Amino acid sequence: MFSAIGVESVEELFADIPAHLRAARLNMPAGRSEWAVRRNLRALARKNATDLVSFLGGGFYDHFIPAAVDALASRPEFYTSYTPYQPELSQGMLQATYEYQSAICRLTQMEVANASLYDGGTALFEAMMMALRLTGRRRVVIDGAVSPIYRKMLLCYTSNLSIELAEVPPGEGRADREAIARELARETAAVILQNPNFFGLVDDVSDIVAEAHKVGALAILSAYPISLGLLKTPGEMGADIATGEGQSLGLPLSFGGPYLGFLATRREFVRKMPGRIVGATRDRQGRRAFVLALQAREQHIRREKATSNICSNEALCALRAVMYLSLLGKEGLHEVARTCAAKAAYARRRLLGITGVKELFPGPVFNEFALQLPIDAGEVVNRLIEKGFAAGFPLGRYYPELGRGLLVAVTEQRTREEIGMFAEGLEAVL
Repeated sequence: MFSAIGVESVEELFADIPAHLRAARLNMPAGRSEWAVRRNLRALARKNATDLVSFLGGGFYDHFIPAAVDALASRPEFYTSYTPYQPELSQGMLQATYEYQSAICRLTQMEVANASLYDGGTALFEAMMMALRLTGRRRVVIDGAVSPIYRKMLLCYTSNLSIELAEVPPGEGRADREAIARELARETAAVILQNPNFFGLVDDVSDIVAEAHKVGALAILSAYPISLGLLKTPGEMGADIATGEGQSLGLPLSFGGPYLGFLATRREFVRKMPGRIVGATRDRQGRRAFVLALQAREQHIRREKATSNICSNEALCALRAVMYLSLLGKEGLHEVARTCAAKAAYARRRLLGITGVKELFPGPVFNEFALQLPIDAGEVVNRLIEKGFAAGFPLGRYYPELGRGLLVAVTEQRTREEIGMFAEGLEAVL
């Protein structure tokens, strides 16, 4: 290789890089055989606590995934064509993406959806950038009860973009109407809300959406997709852009990914929406066909006019989502949502019956709720791991003033027996 490119050594190859910026050597361990590598990986895997009963949520949930999702999504016809660069040759994958878009539109009651984004936080950022392009303004109001993970992502992405982010602390765990109204009055591009919010509280934000529209701002609503089988949708609340994390739609919990972001909006905004959109048409023989109708992406040489720097989408994850929704159907999704809500209500009653445990914030919830413990929540979580439970999320990690706050999530997978054992374990720890 040196001969082919005309250099004598590695040092000469990298001579243009100043010596003080170059590592003396790579600190790489010696190579191992395949057998030794497998053995090492198995040993590492055994350290994972895979048998914990999970009451952990915070935006990612332990839902049941039908076996058919894995079986169908792993077929090579889908597995190898998920990111086609000659897209019209992959009619099956295009149709699956079209069906995914249709499912997201029905789920959120919005008019158009794209082919997916990387995750819920990325989707929220892209929705915010859409609002900036549509309004020509550079200021965004964010409810403090929006996921702190998402808010941190927005701060990171916008740190050098001259965008003003105004965070409004939540009042009693939910959106503070008066404070948001005051912030909206100042040339605001959008208000960002979440339902259910990070504390699990359900809130009809139609009134905030209406206030945003009065001052020419757009309303962006991040939603938990399973809850939409039971709760008012972003479309019903008048939101302009709906986003969310699609992990609960047939994707396993797996150390943060790969997950799925969804984004849907009104038809009038479609040309400002990032990513790709699959459309249905007819070919020259009159047969139904699918095409990439809109794909305004940076690799198509739009340069500064590009709506986003997204090069692809989470197509395999989106495929799993549409398979999951198709297997459940409308009634099945409603049943899952109803079961989650009922089991969470039961768990909430059981846990609030423990001496010293109180409700952190009043109000209706879907499948997640915040408790006030008599001692530090992080300590409680650590001690319950020893008893076989992932007890929930200690709120002090993101809200220092809520060090005794514990966020508990309950899905359809949790049984009455598990909830009872969890309550007994929590009472013993306290």
